[in-house]
Amino acid sequence: MPNAETAGYQFNHTMVRVKDPEASVKFYTEVLGLTLLSHYKFDSFTLYFLAYDHSGGTLSAKELKDSRFNREGVLELTHNHGTESDASFSGYASGNSEPGKGFGHIAITVPDVAAACERFEKLGVTFKKKLTDGRMKDIAFILDPDGYWIEVIPPRTILGPGDE
Repeated sequence: MPNAETAGYQFNHTMVRVKDPEASVKFYTEVLGLTLLSHYKFDSFTLYFLAYDHSGGTLSAKELKDSRFNREGVLELTHNHGTESDASFSGYASGNSEPGKGFGHIAITVPDVAAACERFEKLGVTFKKKLTDGRMKDIAFILDPDGYWIEVIPPRTILGPGDE
């Protein structure tokens, strides 16, 4: 429960490192439908901020940029320059296997998981878990270009007995 000291806090974003920003931004915008709010290039790295734009496209580029730190649900992609062309660079740890196990996944809610998965298949997206796999038949996991897991869930998910 928020108290007076934390009443104005909000969860803003999470960051993942990417090898090829062009492939990653394309995946998140064209496959998942996020909007690129802004990007900013530093000397050795570039930041890309993405989120769902529920304004119906009415926000200007400046309004989108200005919203990146005052909204929830932002994904920050960080590209360390040179990784995209370094043949010896093997990529980042997804957090789901050793070494580097820790970070698990991000998740998106979709109105119809089966329809979304059918679309992802047509687009050639790699699946970690299809709806037909395992015991949880109402969720799927897809992989982004860097191997990060993305959980695809319906708006209402019952985790198990007692969670109805």
